[in-house]
Amino acid sequence: MISQNKLAGGFYGLLVGDALGVPYEFHQAKEIPPYQNIEMVPPPGFSKSYQVDAGTWSDDGAQALCLLDSLLTCGSFSLHDFSNRLLAWYEQGLWAVDNVVFDVGFQTGLALSAYKTGLSPEKCGLLKPDGKGNGALMRTLPLALYHFGTDKELVLDAHKQCLITHGHPCNQVCCALYCLIARFLLYGMDFPSALLKAIHTLREIYQDMPEYEQELEWSIQPDLPFIGSGTGYVIDCLRSTFMILGDAADYEDAVKHAIMLGNDTDTTACVTGGLAGILFGFSSIPKRWFDSLKDREKADNLFSKLQSIHLT
Repeated sequence: MISQNKLAGGFYGLLVGDALGVPYEFHQAKEIPPYQNIEMVPPPGFSKSYQVDAGTWSDDGAQALCLLDSLLTCGSFSLHDFSNRLLAWYEQGLWAVDNVVFDVGFQTGLALSAYKTGLSPEKCGLLKPDGKGNGALMRTLPLALYHFGTDKELVLDAHKQCLITHGHPCNQVCCALYCLIARFLLYGMDFPSALLKAIHTLREIYQDMPEYEQELEWSIQPDLPFIGSGTGYVIDCLRSTFMILGDAADYEDAVKHAIMLGNDTDTTACVTGGLAGILFGFSSIPKRWFDSLKDREKADNLFSKLQSIHLT
């Protein structure tokens, strides 16, 4: 059975990392406070990116909760249901803290606006054909936390969840690799082993999927050292996460180093925090951060539903 400590670590690690990174978004690395001063409330004099309460998760966390809610409701991945929930987030603040939407990526807004007018979800994510932002990667973790299917079924669902907003195969491959790593961490592997096994597994799955194989080998380039700068480019976001987790001492160390990269701090810390939460467990998430999460009750209720399916 999957460790409940790891399951909770992934779920809350994503939300805490996102919320921790919100105040620092759009700042360059040189503008980020020193390591010891990175907290939910930035030090005096720091200019926050958004005037929201400390502990508020952003579009990253809200969309991840939409995905998990859809999975739990439908019993499997449904692109139509998930797309409807994303539209409800965009228009009504579904799963957003206090139902307030304050951060929407350009490509996501474009796609959801088109979906509202009747464009099929399979086409919405290709309105910007070469769009390779990290807007699908940031929300994909619930698939790995929920999924009971084969590795290939998990990979294909990771592909599908991208389509509504980020349909380029590069985004799909990044999400698939991330989900496989999360799965192997849930099984108890250390990070280097989970990474290597995920790459090997994906190569096997992509043997008869040349377009995806090309994105893995030539875009992500998994055999090269992982170096990242915390930007919103999906490959850089992924490589930043891998770079950090290769050296992280614990959850706090991982998400603080994600924020110290600057740029897209909430998403880098969200993507890093989800895997770090699984790797180090829920018990590694600082209590001061967990206790400060806004609207935690509704997140708790959703996690209880996830937890129950792993206990039956």
